[in-house]
Amino acid sequence: MRSRRYRQAACASLLPLLSLLLSACQPQATPAASAPPPAPTTPPVDFIARGEYLVRIAGCNDCHTPGYAPNQGKVPKEQWLVGSTMGFNGPWGTTYATNLRLRLQDFSEEQWLAYSANLRTRPIMPDFAVRDMTEEDRRALYRFIRGLGPAGSPAPAALPPGQTPPLPHMALVLPPPENGAPPAGAPNAP
Repeated sequence: MRSRRYRQAACASLLPLLSLLLSACQPQATPAASAPPPAPTTPPVDFIARGEYLVRIAGCNDCHTPGYAPNQGKVPKEQWLVGSTMGFNGPWGTTYATNLRLRLQDFSEEQWLAYSANLRTRPIMPDFAVRDMTEEDRRALYRFIRGLGPAGSPAPAALPPGQTPPLPHMALVLPPPENGAPPAGAPNAP
């Protein structure tokens, strides 16, 4: 009698395990195939807002907008980027900040993208900063500046080295060259 009860108890304790093993071998119902999650989307670029932001942070207004830096950026947007009669004088001659609002009227967007990707200007313009921008950033600059519309007058023409510029101008005095090399910033300087 004891062995029969023992067998019954052993079987009773194995039943849950056996049931679990058998259920693992049964085909499982699979949930209906669901569509893959949607790919994350990036919002469309607001080129005008991006262009304004870049003009503010890249220092474009510092030279191309009269009075911008001395007034701590408190110049109405309608007066932005009209060029300047303030000359920047150095070994290269004298450079004036271009009226970008007039200049960009000469370019289609595609022409601007090609031109700005290879921009080489006279000192003190940091042309490398524009060349290093993404195409999207240069497109944003174009759309923002063109959106301001033409305004102002063309900036004065650059002056060659050795010609004294009229006031106002900033003179950049560099140390004398060593061993007859041209001073830094001079035409054909390394």
